[in-house]
Amino acid sequence: MPVLCAVGRPLPLTTWLAVPFLFSTAVLGLTGLGGVLVGAPGHLALSGPVFGAGVAVGVAASGTVEWTAAWQRGWLRWPYLVCVLVLGLLLDGVRVPVVAAVCLGVPVTALLVAQYFLERRRTAALAEAGAAPASRC
Repeated sequence: MPVLCAVGRPLPLTTWLAVPFLFSTAVLGLTGLGGVLVGAPGHLALSGPVFGAGVAVGVAASGTVEWTAAWQRGWLRWPYLVCVLVLGLLLDGVRVPVVAAVCLGVPVTALLVAQYFLERRRTAALAEAGAAPASRC
């Protein structure tokens, strides 16, 4: 029985490449927003675990990617995610201005939430029309 179940439309490769960074940026922006609301100092440290969580989201989403070539599944998927994780570990502790984190992260969060609802609506419309893509479960 598979642990990850891909339902819905395939994810384009370029979108999947952005997933770990979009997730990390959204978390950093929301963290910065929380800091602004409680009056924290003007800088926020990047966190290796946040990049690790972004990589985990990339791993979870990699089952839905529309790979353009068979070699990409093995030779691009894992090395790319390992490189993102290593980058996160190298950047761990680097301080960034809270204003920059909020100005970048909050719109990314809004984009991700809007995309979620758009895809949810599309999938529901396809299911209603009887043309829903088959599950890979």
